[in-house]
Amino acid sequence: MNNNQPDRHELFLIPEGMQKVSMVKDSKIPNAATFSILREDHTLGNLLRAQLLKNNKVLFAGYKVPHPLEHLFVIKIQTTPDTNPLEVLLIEMGNIIKEFEDLKKKFENQLTLQGLESGDFASSRMDF
Repeated sequence: MNNNQPDRHELFLIPEGMQKVSMVKDSKIPNAATFSILREDHTLGNLLRAQLLKNNKVLFAGYKVPHPLEHLFVIKIQTTPDTNPLEVLLIEMGNIIKEFEDLKKKFENQLTLQGLESGDFASSRMDF
């Protein structure tokens, strides 16, 4: 076992007294904030950054993983004056969840259609 490798539970469990998401408003850039998201990595960081950049009210969105052995990412968001970074973050996180729910429904519908046509999937339904 590698001495630098953290215990597996450290990849998922949030330490006592810490929050999953924390926000620090930027004092130099208007309508900007930096969010630290614990126990996540590039998978969510890149997905969230890409989703934020689809929003016309987002002027900047970028993320980084400060260190490969720390399981967190930091995302900076700057918005137009008519909104704020927290509001946009919550909206776009909700949009990501909706997209995944739609994808799940489409996948399940295709499984059902395939099962009806071939009979192979009719008896073994996958539950996600």
